[in-house]
Amino acid sequence: MAQIRELYLSAAASAAKLLAAPQVATAWHEPSALAKLSVRGLAGHLAGQIFFIPKVLAEPVPTEKVIPLHEYYARVSWIGSDLDDPFNVLIRTSGEQDAADGPAALAARVEATVEELRAVLPTAPSRPVRRPTWGAWSISLDDFVTSRLLEVVVHCDDLAYSVGVPAPELPAQAIETVVDVLSRIALRRHGATNVLRALSRAERAPVSISAL
Repeated sequence: MAQIRELYLSAAASAAKLLAAPQVATAWHEPSALAKLSVRGLAGHLAGQIFFIPKVLAEPVPTEKVIPLHEYYARVSWIGSDLDDPFNVLIRTSGEQDAADGPAALAARVEATVEELRAVLPTAPSRPVRRPTWGAWSISLDDFVTSRLLEVVVHCDDLAYSVGVPAPELPAQAIETVVDVLSRIALRRHGATNVLRALSRAERAPVSISAL
């Protein structure tokens, strides 16, 4: 799935440009559009979705069984969890830590990481990857890249909205890939009828079919 890697690299490059925008630095200590998360923390969390890839590529190949991407989203505990859930608290603190050296340093680190990934990700061998917070399972590298693409696309919009700039223009296929994944999550969370009505019948639509 070389294409998903190229889509991810394109989105990551757009994220790097957004993180370097002066509006991000100006709003650095302001609240973001996400509850309990500052612009700094959100910027750090977005950057983390780029830092994750070289990190997993450098780790030993896991021995846990490989599960499909949609089963991964069915198993994770953070979807729909409370803002004060320990996992969500960790996301906020990790974002703040990644951004601790300030907006210029974070933007430079992200730009350098994207350049590194341009050289290594397209030809990286297919392999399982795993994060320590998961259960006794792993996912394929390309599925992990897809999950990070989703995070980059969603949080680019969050960050752009937070600082009052247009969301980055991303390849149509990147958006389509993310919408497909989100739609599958929404179907599982809200049921087929609710999702169908939300997309086709405004008068009978539920209040929300949010995937996340």
